[in-house]
Amino acid sequence: MLDPHKLIILRAVIAAGSVQGAASGLHLTPATVSQHLQALARQTGLVLFEKSGRGIEATPAALHLAEESSQALADLERLERTVADLRAGRAERITFACFASVAQAWMPHVVGVLRTASPETVVEISINELHPGGGRHQPDIDIRNEALDADPLTIEGYQRHVLHEEELRLVLPLNHPLCSQDAVALVQLRDEAWIDHDIHDGPTGRIITRACTTAGFTPRYVARLDDHHAAISLTAAGLGVTVLPGIALSGLPGNLTDRPLTGPTVSRRIVAFTRAHPVRARLIHTALTALREAAAPKSVHAQPAK
Repeated sequence: MLDPHKLIILRAVIAAGSVQGAASGLHLTPATVSQHLQALARQTGLVLFEKSGRGIEATPAALHLAEESSQALADLERLERTVADLRAGRAERITFACFASVAQAWMPHVVGVLRTASPETVVEISINELHPGGGRHQPDIDIRNEALDADPLTIEGYQRHVLHEEELRLVLPLNHPLCSQDAVALVQLRDEAWIDHDIHDGPTGRIITRACTTAGFTPRYVARLDDHHAAISLTAAGLGVTVLPGIALSGLPGNLTDRPLTGPTVSRRIVAFTRAHPVRARLIHTALTALREAAAPKSVHAQPAK
């Protein structure tokens, strides 16, 4: 079996570009790092590095090995955390995958409910926009969004629960001419500078793009990000407009406002998927109930149009 410590050193040398750099970051001597690399090369039968000028260069085999070891090392790190939790008496764990606006708007309530119901439970939350595979491991509850007119999402081995439907709204500076309108037709944004908050073209980004296509134009993006908070900041700086879901509108800066969109409206559905787990069934049920509470209309703190 491969030594995880040697794989960590391999990845460190590749990332640093040199044995010296990796040694400094790992608080080891260069000689120790070299010895581990030599041992790993012998164990695998692979040439891992070749001389390049005055330094070394990772071979394709080394790069592939480092890439393939990423998930295994992450799983081992999680196992170490589990052992630490067991030592400390925290035996229960529940895992979520969700997108950023849900993590901000709903998960504080959900985690609070879980802490009350089971104080020793550890709650893990991965952002599935950034980790499409579910983060470090398979989530107990996976929260996704979908277009209202799309085929319903399904995930093998999971039960589907519809949580919420909401419209996406235009966010723009208070001094923008379109603020004089109670609602904005999407086509009016044809010539606007757009700030995108879904650079990975996830479900919400695809919903926005399809609505713009229906309105007869392609958004003119001046910046593309993977974080709606950053998109709000750029919009507040007067660099463009952005379109955000209702649950992401809480706490807009004072110089921004929002308006509903028409022609067409832009909407999404939020769905939770729960997996059958004989040990965590009670926790999963508690979490789903808390999610439904957080998703109820009275809990959606969308900022009203100003």
